[in-house]
Parts: sequence; C-alpha cells; structure tokens
Amino acid sequence: MSDTARPPLGESGRQGGWHVDDRCTNCDVARQLAPGLIGEADGRSRVLRQPRDEAETRLLHTAAYACHTRSIRPPSGQRLDPALDPFPLALDDSVWLCGHNSTHTAAANSYLLRRRSGSVMVDTPRWSEALAERYEALGPVTDVLLTHRDHAAHGRRWADRFGARLWIHEGDLAAAPDADRVLRGVEPVEVAEGVVAHPLPGHTEGSVLYVADERYCFSGDSLYWSRTTADIEVVESVTWYSIEVLAASLARSVPRLRFEWLLPGHGDRQRLPAAETARRLAGLTDRVRKLRPQPIDFSAVRY
Repeated sequence: MSDTARPPLGESGRQGGWHVDDRCTNCDVARQLAPGLIGEADGRSRVLRQPRDEAETRLLHTAAYACHTRSIRPPSGQRLDPALDPFPLALDDSVWLCGHNSTHTAAANSYLLRRRSGSVMVDTPRWSEALAERYEALGPVTDVLLTHRDHAAHGRRWADRFGARLWIHEGDLAAAPDADRVLRGVEPVEVAEGVVAHPLPGHTEGSVLYVADERYCFSGDSLYWSRTTADIEVVESVTWYSIEVLAASLARSVPRLRFEWLLPGHGDRQRLPAAETARRLAGLTDRVRKLRPQPIDFSAVRY
C-alpha cells in the first residue's frame, strides 16, 4: 500500500483509535478474525479503519485476544474488555478455536474437538490456568495432539493439567521427548474416537494431519487455505525438512483423505464440500510435485 493510500494516523494509528503496535510479527491471525478491519501493509498487520458498531468492536477484541504478541490495541487510555474475549470460539457444534495464541508456538492456532469420550486439543494456546478452566468447561480433555515440533512448547503442561495423553510423531520426538504416545512410520493410526493421524513428513520430519469423522482436518503447518490464491496450499517457502518428501507424502496420503473443514495452525481456515476438497488436494499434489527446494523465506508465504 502506498503512503498516499494509507488512512491518516487518527483513523487507524496510535492517535485516537485502535492500532497495531510494533511487536506485530505479521502472523496473519488478526487478519483472519477481523477481515476488512485489519489488513496487511509493509510486512505487518494494520488497522484499516475504526469499528462502526458493536459487532465490529467485538471482531477487534476477538483479534486482540488471539494475537500472540497482544499487538492489537484499543484506543489510547482504554483496555481490552474481558467480557468481549470470545474464546473458546465455536466454529461449529464440534470444534472450537482456542485463541490466545502463544509466542512459543510461532503464533499457531489451536483447536478443541469435542468427543463423546472426551475432548481433544490439537496443538496448544499459551499456558494459563484460567484458560484451562474455560476449555475444560466444554468437557474433560483426554488427548493433546501435536501436529509437529514447532507447536510443541506447551504440550506437556496442558496434557498434565488435563490428565491427558500427549501425542507426537517420532520424527519430531526431540521437541516432546516425554510424550505419552509416539506415532511411528507413515501409515494412518486411530488416536481417539473417530480421529485418525495421517503422518505427513515434509514441513518437518514428524508432521502429522489429524482427521476426525471424515469432516475435520487439523493440518498444522502442512496445509492451509490461502486467501491470496483462493486454494489449498503448502508453505513451500517455509519447509524445514524437505519439499520432495512433502510431495511424496501428499501423493501417498491424499487418496486416503476425506474432509470438509481445513483447520491449519497457520493460514486461514476453510469449509468446502468433501468432493471439492478432494479435487483441490489432487491439484495441490500435482503442483507440489513440481516444486524444488528453496531458502526459508517467511515473507514469501501467500496468506
């Protein structure tokens, strides 16, 4: 955005309104939750305009309570209203977005999935006893599922608080060496009622997709919905292990995958008919097969 296109400081900057402070890491979380109010400029998030009604004020609070650096700030002299903290935020009748993202998990989104036998947490928010009580109010949590090493920082603490089992793949075991359950190899494994782990090495050696009820796919950093391309993508510019291995993983796993909701750690969420998701995943598999290794570049991610 050019300087002439930017709103004046009083409209979206520090003077007189909601603003984004200098701690922003451009993780995209706030833009997912307050579209139209928060956008991207010069490699960081920016308040595009001030809220016009109560509903938009609530959206900005939602973004603020998810932001891992707490960079979404209300007008000078005001504080965030705890009554407007919406988390856990229901996405449908079975899945909640945890919010309160952590600096120790690279700002990753985390989720709660309700099961008849107990809830499952996929990746983790920042640690807080008060938050634990909120999440537990949805029902006992039996399992904490880690999608890969980058999101493992708080896993043991959350699992111990809930009396839950902590899961990780052997490829990323160094990030959670005290895990209770270790996934091995590349074959799918049922880890909880209706929840199947699909090992998908590529982003990291031990990356895993968790698919529940052929409806939800918790994809960690392996897959995400890009608003830029309006399609399912991989984070090709931030592939720590091997883009070639990721291509092979997709070729092996995609024919087995069926789901409607794509729920990533980074990047946007999307719900599509299962047949449409399958079609897009097949196209993604073809595209990734043609990719070659490149240097790590966070700025190249197409959110």
